[in-house]
Amino acid sequence: MIVINTPNDKTTEYSKEPLADGRVIYVSRNSRFGTDAVLLADFASPKRIDTAVDLCTGGGIIPLLWLCGDSPREKVTGVEIQPECCALARRSIEENRGSERFEVLECDLREIEKHLPREKFSLVTCNPPYFAAGSGFENKTEERTIARSEVMCDSYDVCRAARYLLKYGGRLCLCQRPERLTDVICAMREQGIEPKRIRLVQQRAGSEPWLVLVEGRRGGKPGLKFLPVLTVEDSGGSYSDEMREIYGRYGDKAKWQDN
Repeated sequence: MIVINTPNDKTTEYSKEPLADGRVIYVSRNSRFGTDAVLLADFASPKRIDTAVDLCTGGGIIPLLWLCGDSPREKVTGVEIQPECCALARRSIEENRGSERFEVLECDLREIEKHLPREKFSLVTCNPPYFAAGSGFENKTEERTIARSEVMCDSYDVCRAARYLLKYGGRLCLCQRPERLTDVICAMREQGIEPKRIRLVQQRAGSEPWLVLVEGRRGGKPGLKFLPVLTVEDSGGSYSDEMREIYGRYGDKAKWQDN
């Protein structure tokens, strides 16, 4: 572990995690990533011509995973409210090749109008807090509370920011716990973003889904497509063929940290 001083004057221990093509991401106890971020990065599958914003970017895992491929060609903007996460993301940017295609804005997505232009982006992604404020879910630190509970933003805030950012026809891709799916769909439609694709993720065949991936299109026509369920493990407890293929696009590491 290495020690740095982050902008909020807190001493933070952090380490490097390998990605593909010799790239790395810096993580700390409060700023980590999990399988859900990898799956969302793959689900969104930006094209080379996409102009993208990643809300709640944390340490920048989703934009950094995209740098491992050949897309998007344009700069990706990460939006994050926590100084520690921003410091780690910027440290990763300094070390990685292609870093000129990734920038981090330390700001509140509820005030996105102050920081980014209206209707200039074709893709917005978000791995948002999963737990409603006051739901009883507890974290040991304030940073983890902000990352995992809706104390600073909720589904409505995310969709409102996405509506402001997206061009007509642009896509919003996010992940959430399955029991929060209704909140996501209602928030999307309220902001003129029509849900178009949904994919459930289960740990193994026969188990209940633990994650849902949702894509909406600004100004899209009604018509929702359910994709095949993604199964993380095979019957032997190893990664399924599809998971191995997804991980293989971003790195050779067999295990990723829990979210």
